[in-house]
Amino acid sequence: MAALSAWFWNERFWLPHNVTWADLADPAPGVEYPKAGHLLSALPLALGIFAVRIFFERYIAGPCASILQIQMELSRRAQPNAILEKVFTSITKSPDSRHLEGLSKQLDWDVRKVQRWFRHRRNQDKPSTRTKFCESMWRFTFYLCIFIYGIRFLWQSLWMWDTRQCWYNYPYQVLTSGLYYYYITELAFYWSLMFSQFTDIKRKDFLIMFVHHLATVSLISFSYVNNMLRVGSLVMCIHDSSDFLLEAAKLANYARYQRLCDFLFVVFSMIFFGTRLIIFPFWSRCFVLFYNTVSSSP
Repeated sequence: MAALSAWFWNERFWLPHNVTWADLADPAPGVEYPKAGHLLSALPLALGIFAVRIFFERYIAGPCASILQIQMELSRRAQPNAILEKVFTSITKSPDSRHLEGLSKQLDWDVRKVQRWFRHRRNQDKPSTRTKFCESMWRFTFYLCIFIYGIRFLWQSLWMWDTRQCWYNYPYQVLTSGLYYYYITELAFYWSLMFSQFTDIKRKDFLIMFVHHLATVSLISFSYVNNMLRVGSLVMCIHDSSDFLLEAAKLANYARYQRLCDFLFVVFSMIFFGTRLIIFPFWSRCFVLFYNTVSSSP
């Protein structure tokens, strides 16, 4: 395990020439650099965010859904059946004709009755429109708040206006309280999304979203440990700039404001493609250029 850890955290890969992890572990008095141990504070904060989400969805998003007349759909529940339930949970949720005929003979049911059971059972696991509205309203609120915080913080930073500042004196860049709170809050939020996946209704994209959240947590954590916070803060702000618009479009769709939904989705698409296909690649090329310059300097 020690050999694997030493290989993964190889200083020649992660750090510029003639810089070691020991140099960052013992800064001058009054100077603070990111440390891996700081990331542990994101875990209790993630639990706190998860608790806030439960409160928000119940006492804020729920009443908003009622005002917009978004009610909980009462889907017809499938008749309890141990044999079909075992097939549904362990084999398939949509059996083919061969399985349907076999189950029909085993239960002495009509094939259409078996099909109907599986359809009702699948509908039981689908979240209602009200549930989806409350979840989207929570994500919209968080993304909007963290984007506003990120813009206000970065507006006063040098590296937002001159990306070369991301690599000046790297990795000896002081950790400020603003950067710390920004990073840890973002990390805690994605940890909370991973927690909530196991308590929410399981959806078809469960594995895809789990991998997405895991990748996001890993990228935020690695960039923090390597003190690439200036670069990371720009990347997070770029991504947050469109996320809240997507959630706003979902909210309009659930509330059946179709014109507003279409308008918000168009705005989201323009900002998404503008930031991630124009601004982000341009900044990325700047990051690579200056990082290579810093790494190759004696």
